[in-house]
Amino acid sequence: MVEVVLKNGTIREYKEGTALLDIAKDISPRLAKEAIAAKVNNELTDLTSNLNENAEVEFVDFNTEEGQEVFRHSTAHVMAQAVKRLYPEVKLAIGPSIENGFYYDFDLSQSFSLQDLEKIEEEINKIIKEDYSFDKYVLPRDEALDKFKNMGEDYKVELINEMPLGEIISCYKQGEFEDLCAGPHVPSTGRLKAVKLLSVAGAYWRGNEHNKMLQRIYGTSFPKKTHLEEYLHRLEEAKRRDHRKLGPELNLFSMHEEAPGFPFFHHKGIVVWNNLENFWREEHLKKGYQEIRTPIALSRQLWEKSGHWYHYKENMYFTNIDDNEYAIKPMNCPGGMLTYKSNLHSYRELPIRMGELGLVHRHELSGVLHGLMRVRCFTQDDAHLYMLPSQVKDEIIGVINLVDYFYKTFGFDYHVELSTKPEKAMGSDEIWEMATNALIDALNTNGVNYKVNEGDGAFYGPKIDFHLRDCLDRTWQCGTIQLDFQMPQKFDLTYIGEDGEKHRPVMVHRTIFGSIERFIGILTEHFAGAFPTWLAPVQATILPITDRHQSYARELSEKLFDMGIRAEVDDRNEKINYKIREAQTQKIPYMLVVGDKEVEDATVSVRHRSRGDLGARPVNEFIECLKEEINKKAIESSC
Repeated sequence: MVEVVLKNGTIREYKEGTALLDIAKDISPRLAKEAIAAKVNNELTDLTSNLNENAEVEFVDFNTEEGQEVFRHSTAHVMAQAVKRLYPEVKLAIGPSIENGFYYDFDLSQSFSLQDLEKIEEEINKIIKEDYSFDKYVLPRDEALDKFKNMGEDYKVELINEMPLGEIISCYKQGEFEDLCAGPHVPSTGRLKAVKLLSVAGAYWRGNEHNKMLQRIYGTSFPKKTHLEEYLHRLEEAKRRDHRKLGPELNLFSMHEEAPGFPFFHHKGIVVWNNLENFWREEHLKKGYQEIRTPIALSRQLWEKSGHWYHYKENMYFTNIDDNEYAIKPMNCPGGMLTYKSNLHSYRELPIRMGELGLVHRHELSGVLHGLMRVRCFTQDDAHLYMLPSQVKDEIIGVINLVDYFYKTFGFDYHVELSTKPEKAMGSDEIWEMATNALIDALNTNGVNYKVNEGDGAFYGPKIDFHLRDCLDRTWQCGTIQLDFQMPQKFDLTYIGEDGEKHRPVMVHRTIFGSIERFIGILTEHFAGAFPTWLAPVQATILPITDRHQSYARELSEKLFDMGIRAEVDDRNEKINYKIREAQTQKIPYMLVVGDKEVEDATVSVRHRSRGDLGARPVNEFIECLKEEINKKAIESSC
């Protein structure tokens, strides 16, 4: 017999060799139906695996991240099986799960069309109905190599060749289809109830532009059709909100082939930008930050000292000045440290908080560029904090609170992730442990729930990342806090302590917006271009009904302008309903219609872009209400 310790602490006994799925059935028929995989001593495994020793067992369903990964990775295998049935000559590359879906890369001479995706989807549904079990088997490396060579699967052969000699290779089989895979998978194809193929795109093998271009089919899957329908509805809503479409329509920004990855901001976009910058400056000034600005190009020697030359070179741009090598800065940190080092500092001055809205450039491959979300130049709202070791916890808590205030101002929920030491890292394990524990202590003191990402820290220190959740339930990584014991040592940063000797400060890197460009993209999609009034490029448009009302409209416009309200007059010779529709299309918060009655009574007839007609209001009353809404940075309209 073997003992099974369940997640709730219950202990059960089963015959040695009992399948995990049978254990789930014994616990609850519903659990067996909903379980996708199991964690045995915290290791994810197939439900069809047998239990041969005492273990802690946790069953995983689709509501968990691990469950979704297993479910969708299994769907990727079924899609590959369907493609192989329809196109026997196809060569298979890789097919992982991704956020909200999966993909598989194929090498096929003909291009997949949308009609082909429909045929593949039909074949997937046949395979689901055939309910093949996912059967795992293992082979010695040499046998696996021969097997996949005989199958003509060149990409699998390449992957096996990179594995160590003597390695045992894991494979899976469902029906006639076999694939190289570590697993785990759902028990059978019949578990995959609702599948939709979404698109096809080009993808270089292993992401290397020097390799062959393959065809990548994207899809998603759910255990219930209703969940799939809800997701597809969100996708349609995301298309409607796409900032790449709304940006040009609202005259915020544009992208041009003459400068791929380098956005052009128009006047209305700059209005949004300046409001974000002004908000950033006001709040940082309150928190004791000093604003600085550092050069865009710095010498090679500096980047060698910082470690970026060795760890980040492939993402940097370079130039020669006076026969010397320079790099366009991909990060603001080294310039910030030179600024700190330009003066002698006493322990009494610490903490010193230096903030910079710094323009950085990073070489991104053309295939990953995506509107404002992935660009080659962007403005980071960076700050670098220099402190005594005893001040670390309080300073990190202060940043966490500031991030929380910023995101709540825009109405965002968020979750937090802690990333630990990566494989390529600077510094000793002891220093990394000290830094990581300091971040954990600050998070725990603030009562912040967080997820740990093992090995995903920056090369110079662990970090806390903040992931915004928008109205479509998508997440965006924006803010970050990175604790750094390495750079102060590399740059020989010091302060004079109470003992009159030089000591090393601790350094924190942090951003809140992440990048202003990307944050504007996120805001555009979150609000579907209908920015809160305080951010809107035009806060009110005045719509005279006829020519004789234009003088009153212009007077009103000047009055609003004098009160700091961004207003414009639509004096075109068009019908009032047309002007209203145009203003709504441009997402202007308030439309002020003026005709004979408004001129006579010194009022405005107020319309809101989403609430419709709000009736006539005295001009001064409306202005005071609008000013209050703007000053409060309200998300919802209040006038």
